[in-house]
Amino acid sequence: MSSPTLEQVAKGDGLALCAAGAWTSASAPLMEKLVADAEKLSGSRPNISIDVSQVAKLDTFGAWLIERLRRTLTVGGQEAEIAGLSENYASLVDEVRKVKPRAKPGRGPNGITVVLDGIGRNVYGVGETLLSLVDMIGAVIAAWFRIWLHPSRFRLTSMVHHLQQVCWNAVPIVVLITFLIGCIVAQQGIFHFRKFGADVFVVDMLGILVLRELGVLLVAIMVAGRSGSAYTAELGSMKMREEIDALQTMGFDPVEVLILPRMMALVLAMPILAFLGAMAALYGGGLVAWMYGGVDPATFLSRLREVLSINHFVVGMAKAPVMAMVIGIVACVEGLAVKGSAESLGQHTTASVVKGIFFVIVMDGVFAIFFASLGI
Repeated sequence: MSSPTLEQVAKGDGLALCAAGAWTSASAPLMEKLVADAEKLSGSRPNISIDVSQVAKLDTFGAWLIERLRRTLTVGGQEAEIAGLSENYASLVDEVRKVKPRAKPGRGPNGITVVLDGIGRNVYGVGETLLSLVDMIGAVIAAWFRIWLHPSRFRLTSMVHHLQQVCWNAVPIVVLITFLIGCIVAQQGIFHFRKFGADVFVVDMLGILVLRELGVLLVAIMVAGRSGSAYTAELGSMKMREEIDALQTMGFDPVEVLILPRMMALVLAMPILAFLGAMAALYGGGLVAWMYGGVDPATFLSRLREVLSINHFVVGMAKAPVMAMVIGIVACVEGLAVKGSAESLGQHTTASVVKGIFFVIVMDGVFAIFFASLGI
């Protein structure tokens, strides 16, 4: 079989590059040299064509070299043509032509561009999160009204099951953590108040702090980490296994079946856990005040009755259902956003905990401003 050749033939003002022989990978070095020499003609003539009518055999490598030559000769808007292409090799050249040339490496973005791009993406992500939360709130409210009109559709068994999971099973860890926090707060308070001979004022600090702020906030953070992550993992697993799609196919509303019972269980469980947590913190603080500060239980309780009013208790308990709704909404939104991979499930479970704790703290600040404006 003849070796590949590439001859230059003048045609008026133009130039024809006539290829002949076998343009296959067996003659790769020679074809590379022929094409490299021909590429130097780029821009030298107004019209340059490539004639392949005498090519006896062509494979992918040869077709790519011819296509590369055509692209190199295409300058200034002038399109170099491949002429004489037989039907046997036309499809091969067309496939090679679809290959896009590698982009030339340019300068990377500067630091300011990277920072602005990150800020923009984060702002967009925040807006997307808020829209998802509003959409879920609307869906839950609509489902609640449907249940209100048709009570038989409410899944009481499911709610009781979730109530056991998020309330009864959470009591030991909530009581233990809040008891320890109460002990720590009392010990630190006594340590500093003792410098001024005001050990008994630790009762004021502990009572108000636990009932108004610390008790419900700590419990909400624990619930977000424990129950919120569980909700996200459960719904995310259902999404991955297409169980939610199956429910919709069977005519069930996933919000009524899966989300509303969980939300109701969390709203009922949160005040109970907040109350138990506050009592455990007060008990732990009273125990430390007695053993470490010398404040006997009778004095501790008497001081509590003098300092505390029903308003402090109401403020703390009023926050609990709202924080429960925030945690539940965030957890369900993240659960339904899971894609079909374990990595996505882990990412959204982490995001559920982080966002849940963030919104709980934000809501606590909003409540503090609200009750302060009311003078409570």
